[in-house]
Amino acid sequence: MNARSANDVDRVRRFNRTVARRIGVLDERFLGRGRPFGESRVLFEIGRNGIEVRELRVRLGLDSGYASRILRALEGERLIETSTASGDARVRFASLTEKGRREWEEIDRRSDGVAKSILAPLDAKRRAELVVAMDRIERLLRASALAIAPEPADSAVARWCLQQYFDLLNERFAGGYDPENAQPADAHEFTAPKGIFLVARAAGEPVGCGALKTAGPELGEIKRVWVAENTRGLGIGQQLLGELEKASRSMGHTRIRLDTNKSLTEAQAMYLKNGYVEVPPFNDDPYPDHWFEKVLG
Repeated sequence: MNARSANDVDRVRRFNRTVARRIGVLDERFLGRGRPFGESRVLFEIGRNGIEVRELRVRLGLDSGYASRILRALEGERLIETSTASGDARVRFASLTEKGRREWEEIDRRSDGVAKSILAPLDAKRRAELVVAMDRIERLLRASALAIAPEPADSAVARWCLQQYFDLLNERFAGGYDPENAQPADAHEFTAPKGIFLVARAAGEPVGCGALKTAGPELGEIKRVWVAENTRGLGIGQQLLGELEKASRSMGHTRIRLDTNKSLTEAQAMYLKNGYVEVPPFNDDPYPDHWFEKVLG
């Protein structure tokens, strides 16, 4: 590690200590409620509507053992109840009891108080600077926690990502977008060994996707690249593109291609930056205005 990297690490650790101290993470009576931060955070995340335990673990980055201990402690206080989903005993669901809902509301109220205490000593200018900086830090932290992994192309998560993608195109395209009118691209085409569907997650939440199919001998085709609006500008599209190219090489492709609409100027810039060159149309899809191809080194 060079001197600059070591200095960066020191600054991150100093920032972490400052935040932990300022919000009282180390206080055994976090928010004055008589329970540690971990329990309060899990209780708050369960929320008024409850949550599947598996999703709770992913969202908070908890291993199964630690999550189980916290849930048992909250059950012991009669703040939550856990149950199994009908038809599948492996799926557990956590929900608040009436006592738990009252505790949730108190935690919410006291959390507001901590936030207000952070802002109160600052004048209007510094308060605005802090809030803007916090927004930026949150976005960058989400990017640093990004994980890209294959997902079954017909899963609920994949279908949700694709719906966000279709909604975006419908909003951006001058005449709207109807997937029924586009060139067909079925889930089986994005399934190994002929293809792949990738989902990008930040803190367990899907924030992007991209798909690859085999379009011909040694030829791959990229489809369905989407990045959530609140995470754009963090390089997620670039990382998805890199992973799709890597997958294409592993499938034996020597070339890779894609198409895009003229309204998606950010996507066009990214493709050109990554060595794609414009080529004549290779399909009769009504929505693309530009077709690109790249030789995979």
